[in-house]
Amino acid sequence: MVFADESRYFVLVDRSRDWFDQAVGDLEHAKADLERGFYDWACFSSQQAAEKALKAVFQRMGAEAWGHSVADLLEELAKVHQVPVDLITRPLSSTRFTSQPDIPTPTRAAPQGVGRYREGEARRLVAYGEEILKFCEGLLSSDLKRGGP
Repeated sequence: MVFADESRYFVLVDRSRDWFDQAVGDLEHAKADLERGFYDWACFSSQQAAEKALKAVFQRMGAEAWGHSVADLLEELAKVHQVPVDLITRPLSSTRFTSQPDIPTPTRAAPQGVGRYREGEARRLVAYGEEILKFCEGLLSSDLKRGGP
């Protein structure tokens, strides 16, 4: 895709495969952390996997998605593609991982994510990330066009 801006031309390269490959790697990381008991990292990596898979879809459409909220990205995608309602409405507590990292300070003893997440929540978020990846993979395997299904 080429865009003209007065005397310059911009070529947008489709990086959807790169985004999706990173999403797959992040999901594998989440699963490994889940099995090792690093539940905070499993939740964070699940969120990253979902975010990157959705950004891969936007890239394939010729759009650039900004932001880290999986819910917001799904809502935007629903404007041009049919998105299962349960993917959008399901609570995503991993959204709290998209804010600034929690660093110990004199007023805060420990990072908020460390040790706060239990196995059940991590398993739920890894499964949710996996569902989003499968959904995005289906969209990517179809012939996506900018602005339409």
